[in-house]
Parts: sequence; structure tokens; C-alpha cells
Amino acid sequence: MEPEGQSAATLAPDIATIEALALAALNRLPPEFRAHLGDVVVQVEDFADDVVLDSMGIDDPFSLSGLYQGRPLSEKSSMDSGALPDMIFLYRRPLLDEWVETGVTLEALVTHVLVHEVGHHFGLSDADMHALEELAG
Repeated sequence: MEPEGQSAATLAPDIATIEALALAALNRLPPEFRAHLGDVVVQVEDFADDVVLDSMGIDDPFSLSGLYQGRPLSEKSSMDSGALPDMIFLYRRPLLDEWVETGVTLEALVTHVLVHEVGHHFGLSDADMHALEELAG
């Protein structure tokens, strides 16, 4: 039930909405990329935690809209064991601020950030990430 006097149209998109947009973007990626993303966990949070921000030297939590944590596929070995799963974090509040500031659709923005983080998983260059984003758009 929505708060009195408010409708879904007047509320900021919640974590579940951002997650649904991210999963839809993942499903639009070419099959050859999706085949290597099965173990990657996508997590949506309001902000990066202080440990992450401090480790990256970021003072303003609104400055980080997405993060890949893991080792790129090119650095993995069949001898790896016991490692935490690779994760892509999307940060809702910075995404919403960027959405308002840029005027792009929220779907396009979430796709852009997600594809950039997927690119880190594959060890792609910025140019390769741009081409992948075109395919997922």
C-alpha cells in the first residue's frame, strides 16, 4: 500500500525497480557474454559503504554509481577455489541523481552503468564497453 497522498508515479524508484532494470539489461546482452556471467551477482544498494568509498579515495558517496568487485576473466585460473563470487554493485541514490541531472531514461542509465561494470568482468577497454552497450541498448 502506498503512503497516503502518494502514488507510484510520485515516488523515487526503489531498489527492486533498479534491480529489475539491471536484470533486463543483462538479458539483452549477447549470448556469448551472458554465458560467462552466470556466477556474477548483481547487488543494488542505496550507496557504497564507507569501506568501499575510503578504499577508492571517494569523499562523496553520490560520485559512485556502480562497482565491479572481482577478478577479470582473463586473470582467473582453474586453480582458483574458495573465492567470493564476482559482484556488480549498482548504487541507487547516485543513479537517481544522475538520472535527474542528465535527463536520460533510467533504463538507459542503469544499462550504461551495468555494461561498464560487466566490461570490467571481461577486462574490456572503454571502446569495447561502448560497443557492448550499443548491443544491450
